[in-house]
Amino acid sequence: MFVVSLTYKVPEDIVDYHRPAHMAWVKQAFDDGVFLASGRLVPAVGGVLLSKANRTTLDAALAKDPFYSNGVAEFEVIEFTATTVAEGYENLLDTQQHP
Repeated sequence: MFVVSLTYKVPEDIVDYHRPAHMAWVKQAFDDGVFLASGRLVPAVGGVLLSKANRTTLDAALAKDPFYSNGVAEFEVIEFTATTVAEGYENLLDTQQHP
């Protein structure tokens, strides 16, 4: 599983200019099954995306984000294995065997 942290690199007015295209991209990525959750950081200096897609699929999706292609945000991708989850979130468990 991956947590993607986006940090804005430009002033808020430029972020706001690109936000509609970014949100359309987010919607499409959800429709494509790439993301499980998304939201803004508090304070609003970026955002977070949660993905269970494979790394190749995730990287391809991130490359299409208008925030990325227009230099609005930098991305940090953190991979982790979910081994314990709260009841009702079992779909987040990593079911693959790792060496």
